[in-house]
Parts: sequence; C-alpha cells; structure tokens
Amino acid sequence: MKKAILATKVGMTQIFNADGVLVPVTVLEAGPCFVTQIKTVGNDGYSAVQVGFVDKKERVVSKDAGGKKEIRRRHGVNKAQMGHFAKAGVSGKRFVREFRFENADDYKPGDVIKADVFAEGDKIDATAISKGKGFQGAIKRFGQHRGPMAHGSKFHRHQGSNGACSSPSRVFKGKGMPGHMGNVRVTTQNLEVVKVDAENNLLLIKGCVPGPKKCLVTVKETVKAGK
Repeated sequence: MKKAILATKVGMTQIFNADGVLVPVTVLEAGPCFVTQIKTVGNDGYSAVQVGFVDKKERVVSKDAGGKKEIRRRHGVNKAQMGHFAKAGVSGKRFVREFRFENADDYKPGDVIKADVFAEGDKIDATAISKGKGFQGAIKRFGQHRGPMAHGSKFHRHQGSNGACSSPSRVFKGKGMPGHMGNVRVTTQNLEVVKVDAENNLLLIKGCVPGPKKCLVTVKETVKAGK
C-alpha cells in the first residue's frame, strides 16, 4: 500500500460524468491528515506511518480553592497525548491511525497528506463502522422469508425450526436468529474515485460507503486492483 487517508462522511449526492451519465456518489471530506510519528523496524519492530485527523482541544483541568480538581473539558486531549503531538509539531488530533506504507521512509513528522493523494479513476477500499440497527428479527437481519399471514397460521415472522427434539436435538451452527444488527466494522472494496476536489479536501466515491454521516472512514488503495 502506497497511499491512504482518513476522512469523514458528508453524505450522498449525484453528478453527471463526461458522457452525461448520472452517477450516484458518496462525498467524503478527506484530510488534511498530519503525520504524527514514523514507526521503524529498528525501533518499533515494523514500518508504518502514524497520522492524526480532526483537531481536538487540550483537556483543561483546574483546581478550586479547596484543592479539589475540576475538569472543565472532560473529552479533550490529555497531557501525554499533547506531548506526543507537540513532538511532531502538530496540534491535538481526535483520530490517530497507522498505515503500513511501502514508502514509509519518504515521510517525516509534520508532513501533510491531502485528498489529492488520490486521482480520478483510482480504485479504493473504504472502511467504517456501519449504522447500528439495534435488535432485529431474522427477516430484516438475514432476509429470510415470512410464513403465511392468515389468521390460522401460527408462523408469521419466526426464524423457522430451531431443531427437532429427537433429531438433530440441537441447533445447527450458522442458524439465522434474531439479534444485534449493524454497528460493526465494514469494508467495501474496489470502489472508484469519481472526482477529487483538492481545494475543499473532498473525494467523490462512486456508490455507497459504509457508516452514517460524520463517521470516520478509512480510505485505502484497493487490494483487488484489476479484478
């Protein structure tokens, strides 16, 4: 992998390509990402580039007259993290991730990775946490069929037989049953970059990208190029 970037999902829209064909796209606000550390084989055991994304203010802790600590901003960047960012010469960041770049030696702390690292026509993989659906039944969760909806039927939206009492006397592995749906890490592979707006740090990706609006999306160069 030679290029990757962190982004937030803006939403979906549609544009016309050069041939006048309507293309549905997902708009991602990609970068700027700042290099916060370079991992080396000699020091860390592996080679990687650590980047930070989205500014976050420092956590403020003050003491009142009685000496009791009072935290004004609970969810800011703590002192240890601020020291890490200051060493790289960047401000506090909300998201910190690592990329295993093949050319990691070409980067140095403080470098900026922008949306123009990608170009129109590039194939990418997008990773994000999918929308949480809560507790759902087997029909919505796995697309199973329902039973007859007549009044005499005792089988409407149930997931079907869970195992007879004598044979097989158990529930088979992989049986589709109700449960928690969504809110898992999802990667959509081999998506196409339709347009790059470097001035506004925007990537327009053909089709849909996992996750709700404002979620963190990791955009990497695809592992299935040419397939």
